[in-house]
Amino acid sequence: MNVLFLYTGGTIGMVGTPRGLEPGGDVEAEIASLLRDRPDLTTGFARFEHLIDSSDATPEDWQRIVDRLRAHRDEHDAFVVLHGTDTLAHSAAAASYALAGFGKPVVFTGAQVPFGMPGSDAPDNVRGAVEAVADAAIGRAVFFDGELIAGTRATKSSALDRHGFTSPHPAPAAERPAPDLGVPLAPYRRHDIAVVTAVPGMTAERFRHLTSPAPDAVLLRGYGLGVGPSGEPGFTRVIEDLNSGGTPVVVLSQSQRSRIDLERYAAGRALLDAGAIGAADMTFEAAYTKLCFLLSQDLPAADLPTWLHTDLAGELTLRAEPVATALG
Repeated sequence: MNVLFLYTGGTIGMVGTPRGLEPGGDVEAEIASLLRDRPDLTTGFARFEHLIDSSDATPEDWQRIVDRLRAHRDEHDAFVVLHGTDTLAHSAAAASYALAGFGKPVVFTGAQVPFGMPGSDAPDNVRGAVEAVADAAIGRAVFFDGELIAGTRATKSSALDRHGFTSPHPAPAAERPAPDLGVPLAPYRRHDIAVVTAVPGMTAERFRHLTSPAPDAVLLRGYGLGVGPSGEPGFTRVIEDLNSGGTPVVVLSQSQRSRIDLERYAAGRALLDAGAIGAADMTFEAAYTKLCFLLSQDLPAADLPTWLHTDLAGELTLRAEPVATALG
């Protein structure tokens, strides 16, 4: 098996400096030493010219990952992306949308403690990722602390122990056919997406200020199954105004395990009637990156709800949502 490691930065390759942990470790040498007892394995190594702390990652970096993987697709059997843990789930979800139908396994991993430091989880995570990509049926996935998670289902749950990622709604990390998008995919680019978390006592005025001037989209993190302070005077009017101006408002839950149902409670129905869109059981990372993906395709605003409710890469547990067949 021929595996390419793509090193983007992150804790896995950091070293201690007077300023704190920074990129600087020889990750290629660490991996060569770690896998020297695998004669069945041929490895390649590529890296970002400018390594990033994943807290600085942008949609342009997601596209850099996608472009690198596409460029090397025919040269290797499988791919392991080494990434910082803070936004690893975002990048894995973004790659899942852009690389649906890629046809070869891609597994993201990283570490809570760098290579070479006492208690490092890097060796176990790299070995586990290599074992995972040996399965040709794997699509885009995250491997961390012994667990393989579908790329659109992972969320970072801990910065304090080795088990850094969980899956609120587990799904198979399987290769998925590319959806018939009808047009060539446009690359990821930045979008002004406002993320607003509902809190007790939040006023409509504050909500309006947080979304003014109108962004490209709003992710409203409500409660439970998708309720918010809809009884607060003027709150739903803000959603109506955003919606009428072409800014979609997508409702998520602050609960890690939930499935948005805006018809279950009157407080959710008020959001739906104002034009809000439920995010079903998508994680925050999957919903945010999916919005970036769809907005990058320059879809008409009227088409966005259908596409948000169309499973592109395993991010949704399907029920009776409409399924789109072509972009544009």
